[in-house]
Amino acid sequence: MNSSPVLDLAIDLISRQSVTPEDAGCQPLMIERLKALGFDIEIMHFDDTLNLWARRGTQAPLFTFAGHTDVVPAGNLNDWNTPPFEPTVVDGYLYGRGAADMKGSLASMVVAVERFIAEHPDHKGSIAFLITSDEEGPFINGTTRVIDTLTERNEIIDMCIVGEPSSTDYVGDVVKNGRRGSFTGELTVKGIQGHVAYPHIAKNPIHHALPALTELTQIEWDNGNEFFPPTSFQLPNLNGGTGASNVIPGEVHAMFNLRYSTEIHHEQIKERIYEVLNKYDFDYDIKWTLNGEPFLTDTGDLLTAVVDAVTTVNGKAPQLLTTGGTSDGRFIAKMGAQVIELGPVNATIHKVNECVKAEDLDLLADMYQNVLINLLGK
Repeated sequence: MNSSPVLDLAIDLISRQSVTPEDAGCQPLMIERLKALGFDIEIMHFDDTLNLWARRGTQAPLFTFAGHTDVVPAGNLNDWNTPPFEPTVVDGYLYGRGAADMKGSLASMVVAVERFIAEHPDHKGSIAFLITSDEEGPFINGTTRVIDTLTERNEIIDMCIVGEPSSTDYVGDVVKNGRRGSFTGELTVKGIQGHVAYPHIAKNPIHHALPALTELTQIEWDNGNEFFPPTSFQLPNLNGGTGASNVIPGEVHAMFNLRYSTEIHHEQIKERIYEVLNKYDFDYDIKWTLNGEPFLTDTGDLLTAVVDAVTTVNGKAPQLLTTGGTSDGRFIAKMGAQVIELGPVNATIHKVNECVKAEDLDLLADMYQNVLINLLGK
């Protein structure tokens, strides 16, 4: 297969074993390319995480490419057809950990910007890169802390493309113009441990918890809207008991998660859950974790530019969806930024033999370049 600047850079990035939160030299490689284009480079090293903020220009609007250099572990190496950190092209597909998630996108971004600046050296506004090595990990010291730093000095992102693998069947068929919120509760229901033959001097927390949990699973939280499905309540973990058949446990633990739409706020969810739990006669503790609030870009210059760019390259407009999990876009959207996710096909992300169609990376670079032209080049 013929090489290309995008493919060459993707191969270079994938060959670096940047298992989260390691960067393994990926950001220095990008910095070298961006410096040559006149970007001002700022390295933000928070604890175990390396972050890059690179900006060209000082004027508004500030358009940003966001992404991550870290990847998930490769898993069992014997299950890979080719070594995960020795990128290989087979039958037109580039194999390697991070090919789709998301070093292929990073390569497309850099080359797109190189081509755009060559044609528009005095472009309008500013272009930036926000790159972290802590997206696949606990996301504590990555994008969220960079956003906090930028916000403190009033450096506000206006528009952002996150290079997460958004596509389903072919590159650009799906654009994510928002994401659902994610809200987790860890519930502990307390009882009194005892012998199952003497339930009158014990208190079984499982019996007490089940009716409340059942009620929570049956609540209709909202009806969703044009862009979001209805909010859903799920119980991924339920644990209790000592393992013995003759012991009433002293506690039962339930973890639940809600993926919620813009039709409801997490504080409303919390109030409704307390309302249900307090109806039942048991003692409980609950720990809340707000993993991310929902965001939506349903109008604006960025959405128009992205839809036009994808349509120009593919000859067909993309589908706009908010499905899937959370992404670092949730931190950037808190600034009030317009946020869109556009990246390669996600069929193999986090799997063994992760791969992306090599020519899709060139198409993705064309889409990114056209977005820049639409926003800053005219």
